[in-house]
Amino acid sequence: MMQGYVNASYEAVITVVISHNGKLKSVSAIIDTGFTGFLSLSGGIIAELGLSWSYRDRGTLGDGSETLFDIYDAMVIWGGQYREIEVNEAETDPLVGMSLMRGYRLQIDTVQGGLVRISDLSDVN
Repeated sequence: MMQGYVNASYEAVITVVISHNGKLKSVSAIIDTGFTGFLSLSGGIIAELGLSWSYRDRGTLGDGSETLFDIYDAMVIWGGQYREIEVNEAETDPLVGMSLMRGYRLQIDTVQGGLVRISDLSDVN
């Protein structure tokens, strides 16, 4: 089980560890159920880790507008295991998307400082 917290803006926040070429970086990321990708990171974090560019994709933002995103390859530690994912470059707070959450249960105690729990569905009965 992974755990996080609810911040003062009532956002569910977890720590994600990204790995690339022997470098590890922990980032606090907001869980965004409207984001269908895996993870978004700023250009600065992507450059710091030296992530490899993969391709460019079009995405629809929450306001309905479309934009192009550069997509990079990365590894994260998720559920105690390394997992290959795609990272969208976006100059926002890091976001965890629903593709990374696939196969997991998300529980949020929606009060400031509340507990965020993420459980592997294969472990939940």
